[in-house]
Amino acid sequence: MMPLPPDHSSDPAQKAKHAASFGAAAELYERARPGYPDDAVAWLVGPDPRDVVDVGAGTGKLTRQLMAPGRRVTAVDHDAGMIAELSRRVPEVEALVGRAEALPLADASADALVFGQAWQWVDVAEASREAGRVLRPGGVLGLVWNLRDESVPWVAEFGEVMRGSDAAGMFAKGGPAVAAPFGAIEERVFSWSTTHTPDSLVELAASRSYLLTAGDAERAAVLAGVRRLGERVAGPDGTIELPYVTHAFRAIRP
Repeated sequence: MMPLPPDHSSDPAQKAKHAASFGAAAELYERARPGYPDDAVAWLVGPDPRDVVDVGAGTGKLTRQLMAPGRRVTAVDHDAGMIAELSRRVPEVEALVGRAEALPLADASADALVFGQAWQWVDVAEASREAGRVLRPGGVLGLVWNLRDESVPWVAEFGEVMRGSDAAGMFAKGGPAVAAPFGAIEERVFSWSTTHTPDSLVELAASRSYLLTAGDAERAAVLAGVRRLGERVAGPDGTIELPYVTHAFRAIRP
């Protein structure tokens, strides 16, 4: 039986350590992590938003997909290293250092506020209240995660080798929650895949917060296991199709 993913939701020190781990590995994160299905992004923000904010923007994976003619996109991340990488890659977007619980934005200044792979790090009550402050009435709070499709046997084995993630732990408990002023939350699911090689599969594993904060010996052992698995499941052309299930959620600001 696969062990449950680590759960840091009740351990503020571990939660902060994992959330802060990405900045030092910004280039690796940018190179290794997938984006999101375009139809999921379109659904996430709702129809024709003018002002969209990407919170926990990282290196700008989701930020770039949110850009559209006539739309103003602002990126916010608590990590200055990530913001520096984002500004280098997407200089046309305003990029700000800030937290979900204390956004550097004016009241009622956004039509959509989105979190890609980030809501599991927040204080739900405080972040919901702050999202309500920044969103205009009728605005959308959008949350999205890419989860590996572990109904595929080798992908489940990949998860065991890598250990669990904070996001997987949250979904094991029933998924994300929002608080006042938001009410009901709507979900859509999108299936898709990305193409890897054994080398890029190792980089994907190495970009996870668990391994970014692990000791050298543990990190080396896990990544060696990932490489062995990647070499075993790669096709004749050396590539691997990694299936994902993207879970997107929307809640409307009253």
